[in-house]
Amino acid sequence: MTNKKEFARILYMQGEAQFSIAEKASVSKVTINKWVKAGAWESLRAAATITRPELVNKLLHSINILLDEVNTTKDPKLLATLGDKLSKFASTIEKLDKKANVVDAIEVFMAFGKWMQYRLTVDPEVTPELIKAINKFQDLYISEQINK
Repeated sequence: MTNKKEFARILYMQGEAQFSIAEKASVSKVTINKWVKAGAWESLRAAATITRPELVNKLLHSINILLDEVNTTKDPKLLATLGDKLSKFASTIEKLDKKANVVDAIEVFMAFGKWMQYRLTVDPEVTPELIKAINKFQDLYISEQINK
């Protein structure tokens, strides 16, 4: 069951739908749903699939909306908080730049995981156990980098 769960997690992280994962892992949809919730897979997948440039663009878009609102309304309360909000946005963007290596690593690990799934079908040296071991160390690396 552990191998099925790890296989399901890999498929989930690659964006597969839960019903498809259930079929491929030969378990029920309910089981997949339980694993997703218990392992917080949804958060992991969200963190792994959004790229740094996308986050920076969203932040810059938010700054643009805030500036437009200030320019349009001339609200003194909004003007008073503008500096603080812009400072927080700038700090967040700076932190994203520092975490770029982790985000890049996640993107590479995801691509590598997809490639390993393909290799599993054509290369007898690639086993589910090997993929599981690689994933374990990739997850450990990411966790350690994030918690620095």
